[in-house]
Amino acid sequence: MSSTARQAIVDIGSNSIRLVVFGGPPRAPSTLFNEKLMAGLGRGLTAGGRLDPEAVALALRGLARFAALLRLMEPISVQVVATAAVRAAMDGGEFLEAVRALGLPAELLSGDDEAKAAGYGVIASIPEARGLVADMGGGSLELVRVEGGKVHQCVSLPFGVIPVGTIRAGGRGMLRRAMRKALKDAGWLKVVAGQPLYLVGGGWRALARVHMQRTGWPLAVLGHYHFATDDTRWLKADVREAGPARLAALPGVSTTRAAQLADGSALLATLAGEVRPSQIVISTFGLREGLLYQKLGAKARAADPLIEGVRHAVGGQIQDSAYPEALLRWGDGAFPGEPEPLRRLRHAACLIAGTGWASNPDFRVVEGEDMALHGNWIGVDAAGRAMIAMALHVGLGGDPDAPPPILLQLAGRDELARARAWGLALRLAQRLGGGAPQALAEVPIGIAADGGLVLTVPRADRALIDPACERRLTRLALALDRQAQIES
Repeated sequence: MSSTARQAIVDIGSNSIRLVVFGGPPRAPSTLFNEKLMAGLGRGLTAGGRLDPEAVALALRGLARFAALLRLMEPISVQVVATAAVRAAMDGGEFLEAVRALGLPAELLSGDDEAKAAGYGVIASIPEARGLVADMGGGSLELVRVEGGKVHQCVSLPFGVIPVGTIRAGGRGMLRRAMRKALKDAGWLKVVAGQPLYLVGGGWRALARVHMQRTGWPLAVLGHYHFATDDTRWLKADVREAGPARLAALPGVSTTRAAQLADGSALLATLAGEVRPSQIVISTFGLREGLLYQKLGAKARAADPLIEGVRHAVGGQIQDSAYPEALLRWGDGAFPGEPEPLRRLRHAACLIAGTGWASNPDFRVVEGEDMALHGNWIGVDAAGRAMIAMALHVGLGGDPDAPPPILLQLAGRDELARARAWGLALRLAQRLGGGAPQALAEVPIGIAADGGLVLTVPRADRALIDPACERRLTRLALALDRQAQIES
């Protein structure tokens, strides 16, 4: 599949209906178009009841617009899925026929299908995910165990944000009793006790925004954001005290989401109390991205989403397409045996560093840091972003001893010290090779038997080594606690 091919998904949920058109590399899809309609199909719906006529009319008008947009956009694939409200409604089949009459190939997802798609969405963005995925929609809550890149047991429960409000209206403790009863037969949940709880869904992403604001978190990136399980209790109280109007004033929290946060926070606190996770982790990928991931072959699934995303984003700006990989291999000599989770971060820094020539010299450092911290990447947490940013801060010419303060809030000192060394290696490589991949192959760097950091320079290339090169080599060696050596 071409990395520019567009794929569309129409998600007909109980609360909202959304058209999302994806582009970019298949393993790291990015959103090109995203439109949401708050139709409220699940409003007032009871099992076996009929969909609200006004909500149906609103939904069909919006879906007709989506159909017209798709005819103009001409994506290579269109998938239209309906979930909990349409599953539960007596007239769900009639509604789907009306959607198909608009030219949209609507299909009904079972509860298990919905849960599995949410689980694979988390795996797509957090490949190492191991624990419980909880996808809160308007009409249902999907729980699924993920481990080893696969979806395992799953269950769909009637605890979407709409029915939760009705349950809570019944009195104090009703939600906990209902949850405990619903989970009674899910014995497999014992397996995920003490593992992370991954949250999927717009309501919980909005709740994470509230947590970010209350704790002063400096990076407004939701993917991989995490907080302590015990925080769910004070977050519930905070949301109740603040009220919808004050919550809607927070960045990234819409008026509609703000009105649902009290129920969403109550559900999270209740669920956390029952399954006892080690921490709460936010996933920006969910059902829609999971549907795309399920179409991929084994080779595509195995690709690194961070590297695929960064490579696609910077591809048109790299002066020599071979340079980032040559830079990575050259650096392997200075960082032998580096664990793969760290090497992939250095790889991302090499890719972004290869675009430095395209930036205004006065802003290269700032632009490199900003791309690392705020790029639309998946498969990387805040600490990883900070390490990439630190490497670029140093490698593109920033003061190695004065990192941006935000990095000190996102990553530990040891992590930043390693990233600083990566940056010093980037600076030395740029001085040696001038951005030419073949030049780096001529002057390999490595570790000598006595532990020194050795730069091997053939006699024919000796003129490359000027005082600036020597200073950069010495500074890199000191960062690695080694002695600098130059050999022919």
